[in-house]
Amino acid sequence: MAKPVTRFVCQSCGAVTLKWAGKCETCGEWNTVEEETIAARPGPAGKAATGKRVSFVGLSGTAEPPPRAPTGIDELDRVLGGGLVPSSVVLVGGDPGIGKSTLLLQAAAQLARTGKRVLYVSGEESIEQVRLRARRLGVSDTSIELAAAVNVRDIAATLEQSKDAALVVIDSIQTMWLDSIESAPGTVAQVRACSFELIRLAKTSAFSLVLVGHVTKDGSLAGPRVLEHMVDAVLYFEGDRGHQFRILRAVKNRFGATDEIGVFEMTERGLAEVPNPSALFLAERRGNIAGSAVFAGLEGTRPVLVEVQALLAPTPSGSPRRSVIGWDGGRLGMLLAVLETRAGVRMNQTDVYLNIAGGLRVNEPAADLAIAAAIASAAFDKPTSPGMVYFGEVGLSGEVRQVAQAEARLKEAAKLGFDSAALPRRLAHGNRKLAAPEGLRLEEIGHITDLVARFAPESGSAT
Repeated sequence: MAKPVTRFVCQSCGAVTLKWAGKCETCGEWNTVEEETIAARPGPAGKAATGKRVSFVGLSGTAEPPPRAPTGIDELDRVLGGGLVPSSVVLVGGDPGIGKSTLLLQAAAQLARTGKRVLYVSGEESIEQVRLRARRLGVSDTSIELAAAVNVRDIAATLEQSKDAALVVIDSIQTMWLDSIESAPGTVAQVRACSFELIRLAKTSAFSLVLVGHVTKDGSLAGPRVLEHMVDAVLYFEGDRGHQFRILRAVKNRFGATDEIGVFEMTERGLAEVPNPSALFLAERRGNIAGSAVFAGLEGTRPVLVEVQALLAPTPSGSPRRSVIGWDGGRLGMLLAVLETRAGVRMNQTDVYLNIAGGLRVNEPAADLAIAAAIASAAFDKPTSPGMVYFGEVGLSGEVRQVAQAEARLKEAAKLGFDSAALPRRLAHGNRKLAAPEGLRLEEIGHITDLVARFAPESGSAT
């Protein structure tokens, strides 16, 4: 009889080693390597195992788009690409207390009101705790079927008999346990095996499966990265628990666009949709303040206007501080180097604090021009125009480069009452004429020095 195999697996990245170590050499995390035992499965005696023949087809042919079941929450449907697809698996991650269970319970209730059968399996909370949340959200009168269980074998046996289920929610996958794996719940082996078993059921039984996943301290989903490759869509819930805004972002979607976002506001009655996030992000903006600029961004297919805030302060030491919230810190260092080298804005003795107001995290390079405008405004203590938006990518030589979807950004700015926009200069060849909305004045900027000249005094550069 074959002996079980013992190995050591990092619970953060899933790396496998032959011996224990205090630090994982792959991801650098400490105290994450744990011992796991894998039972060996002997093959049939006397002959090699054989499989079935795989059939191949040609590239020609058509298929109907997959049917979708709208959840009744427009912001969630936007991120999913129009609704839930039968036999699809969605992984939802986020910090504890951010609102994952609240959103999924609201979506399950909306789907149950349409007459579909919805099963909600909680591995972290008792049934009474889920009922208490349902009463607070005002959805306790819906026909959601609750269960508190962690044994995947029991859950699988139940789901195999529930052929008419439309949606199954597992909250959370790190609490699930499979008795054939000799390791604790939440380990890499358990998460991988439990997910595979539940995904297999979803594919064969044609119900939509939603898995809730924990996140690590750096914000990524806990457990093996292979889990993200096994599912059809990965959604991240972003936001600060002390802040009222919540951002639902799709980082993977086999049935829709990636990088799409949904915006919610946390209220006493749960998560409320925000159909116009630009107005919400700019609601508390104060004009005539140095160090503030409005960025016309794009999240997926949705244009979003957000306020960029910069604060400069003299450093008491020889090492100036660079603090960033909502943007890439490495890109801020690059932009500061371009401002100092190409435009003469000296900040080698100045602390720089940058914030994207509203809790949104901006990832696109088109924010370079708005951030440069906020920094230049703070450096020369001259406010930006309150009716102007900025967008454009800044290169290392100081040039301002074109970005995608310029017309959508301009339309969003005009809709919210802005009268001017600073954008990259259009090339003399290859670019069609930009159709600007009526009443919106365009100011083209070809180099970062053109932007700094709007704020710098005529005598020269900042010191």
